[in-house]
Amino acid sequence: MDERFNRWLLPPLLALLFLLIVYQYVSPACPGAACPRRPPASAARRGGGPEEREEEEEAAVMPRLAAKFPFARGELCRRVRFDMRGRDVIVFLHIQKTGGTTFGRHLVRNIHLEQPCYCRAGQKKCACHRPGGDKDTWLFSRFSTGWSCGLHADWTELTSCVPAAMERRGCAGNRTLR
Repeated sequence: MDERFNRWLLPPLLALLFLLIVYQYVSPACPGAACPRRPPASAARRGGGPEEREEEEEAAVMPRLAAKFPFARGELCRRVRFDMRGRDVIVFLHIQKTGGTTFGRHLVRNIHLEQPCYCRAGQKKCACHRPGGDKDTWLFSRFSTGWSCGLHADWTELTSCVPAAMERRGCAGNRTLR
């Protein structure tokens, strides 16, 4: 009985199982060319307009994500004036695996400024001096000052380290850190 089962019945069963699995992954989600779209029951009862129905359909398809950090619109849209000629300093917080290296390079090499950063061939650090100055820098980053506060310094380390590092470099720097 085992030999007959293995020879005649097992291959068709395995083939059928294989076809069911393939069909599950290859077949369209709905039969036919397109899935029929039904308005939600709540919209049909209210008799809402097409815009309301469209919003409800989108909400049904994509669940809303709760805001983890609900920032006020005023905070997100605020304008901060940066005075490159004054004492303001941009402190670049490098977060690993977020494209920070590429962005940091763009800050020193590709921004069109009145006085662009001076980068020597073969060196990673560039001199980003303020317009009209030779010593004071407007950018505190790995590509302008090096790892002055340590490798991948976080916010806490930078907050306590940047003023002292700027003093060591002979830069007056703005004492108000943003």
